Amino acid sequence: MWTYHIRDDVEFHKGFGQMTVEDVVFSHRQVADSDKHARSANAKEMYFAENGSQTTPDDFTWVVDTGVPFSEIPMLELMGTPRAVGAWVVSKKQWDQEGEEEANFNTAATGPWEIDEAETGSFWRMKAVENHWRKTPAFAELIFMEIPEESARIAGFKTGNLDTFVMALDTISEVETVKGAVLMQVPNAVQAGLNFYGQLYVPARDGGGESWPAYNPDNPWVSPDSDITSPEWATARTVRLAMSLAIDRQAIVDNLLLGFGRPITLKDWMGFEDRLPSPEETWPYDPDRAKALLAEAGFPDGFTVTLTPAIRGAPSEVEACEAVAQYWDAIGINVNFQNVPYGTYRPTAVARTYEGMSCHNVGARLAPIQGMASFLNSGNFSWGSEHPITEDLIPRAQKSVLTADRIAREDEIAKFYIEEVFGETGLYVVDNVWPVGPKIAPWGDFVKQGDLRQINGFEYITPR
Repeated sequence: MWTYHIRDDVEFHKGFGQMTVEDVVFSHRQVADSDKHARSANAKEMYFAENGSQTTPDDFTWVVDTGVPFSEIPMLELMGTPRAVGAWVVSKKQWDQEGEEEANFNTAATGPWEIDEAETGSFWRMKAVENHWRKTPAFAELIFMEIPEESARIAGFKTGNLDTFVMALDTISEVETVKGAVLMQVPNAVQAGLNFYGQLYVPARDGGGESWPAYNPDNPWVSPDSDITSPEWATARTVRLAMSLAIDRQAIVDNLLLGFGRPITLKDWMGFEDRLPSPEETWPYDPDRAKALLAEAGFPDGFTVTLTPAIRGAPSEVEACEAVAQYWDAIGINVNFQNVPYGTYRPTAVARTYEGMSCHNVGARLAPIQGMASFLNSGNFSWGSEHPITEDLIPRAQKSVLTADRIAREDEIAKFYIEEVFGETGLYVVDNVWPVGPKIAPWGDFVKQGDLRQINGFEYITPR
């Protein structure tokens, strides 16, 4: 049983009145019914379970009976902001009066900045909300600009037209030439991993027993047999191991991340790495052994694979993925490097039609189990790997009320991922470094650990 007590002093922008439990339930229902939100299955199972219940005894209280116990981690994940998988609370009244399209574009939200004017792909102009319940900004106006070219962002910063921007790490030397500019470093901002798609050993959801479209055992890293003791599984595992050992993670950290990071054994485990064997022990860089393993698996001349960076604004995400492609090329694997917008790649992950590999950057996790929902058959967004073993272990971890039980299940899942080289391997953790112009003061103490591919905490920025 979960009881949510909602603040009674929160007003929606644009005159849509006080936020009440009706808006909170409506917003969570939108997530649960979504065919795109990465945690819709979790939201439906937790808040709107068939064997559960929910009541709203007053305008500011929501009582949810999940029917079965749930760990606090998937619950808190939906509540946390800024987070890509958060359940953002929006105005039901705006949705009913103005329709979905207007509510999505000109949203009546509850934050310290209100949308004033916007042009898709160009800019968003925000105005400060006076006497905001959390923090009234020190500036009257905030403007976000969409500037794809790094050179143009640097020019804007040098001329004083930009106070800060999402920066590539190799731009640091340029920023340091700006008088009065400083760098704001946020440690443990992003973690990157490599996903092996097509390992879909569970029948497609609502597919009448048929496999997902991306399940193709002709791909060398995919087994035609889900039995982890079978020779076929062992061969596919050998291929995945070779591909992981071919990558020099430390060189990526040193050369592309300029030392602002470290290798990691598994994505989703940033901050919990002491529970895992080290990346140097698990995935030692060994191209000669990688070549030998490919030959042992029957691919002495390599094979062809598609590799796609999930482009979402993390430091050096494309360059690091290109480095992975070069490491694979060095052991004889022909890489089709697919550099496409995230909006092009993501639908293929949701539909389970993508058969290649992806380099994916994610933010900090409340616990490792948080990111594992995307390895479940029930999830919308998919990391491209599902197995009967993880279909058993992951829900058990999600529903572990006792912390010790959840940790034990998480460690069991990690052991399976590492021993079977299943689903993903870790690449690196990277700190985010943002430039701060001479007119504003750093606000690092107010940056929220959530989704740190982008800057947040703008309401706490003050004049220098």
